[in-house]
Amino acid sequence: MTRIPDKKTLLLLILLTGIFVSCDSNRVFEEHIAIEKGNWNVKNRLQFDVTISDLLSRYNVYLNVRNGSEYPFSNLFLFMNTVSPDGHIARDTIELTLADYDGRWLGSGMGSVKFSRFLLQKNVRFNQAGSYRFMMEQAMRVNELNGINDIGLRIEKQ
Repeated sequence: MTRIPDKKTLLLLILLTGIFVSCDSNRVFEEHIAIEKGNWNVKNRLQFDVTISDLLSRYNVYLNVRNGSEYPFSNLFLFMNTVSPDGHIARDTIELTLADYDGRWLGSGMGSVKFSRFLLQKNVRFNQAGSYRFMMEQAMRVNELNGINDIGLRIEKQ
């Protein structure tokens, strides 16, 4: 025999579902690339291809990092190349702070894996419709960077 939930429970479920769905309604793109064995080789470029069609909206661009407790540094330096639809390349050097001065991880999560989201660009307006390519490479001056599990890119409408 199945039990039908009361009106309060049903209303609460509908409300929570609406909140979770609406929280992500502005997402235009989100993808994560796993780093094999958590060992990011300096030659391993991560590539995200994003199609932008709405040139009137403004966007926020985020970088997501999932690191393990074995990560030996408190920060992470990256090079990010952005290739526009017309082929123009913009190169940025990015520093992300993953731990505080006492070595405590700043990201969220339980156990040895932490998740951090960083706002890279706020209120950006793309000036060309088409495919943008975002390429990330680690810039930590070591050939094998241990402890980075995956890198993600998120773009959402403001």
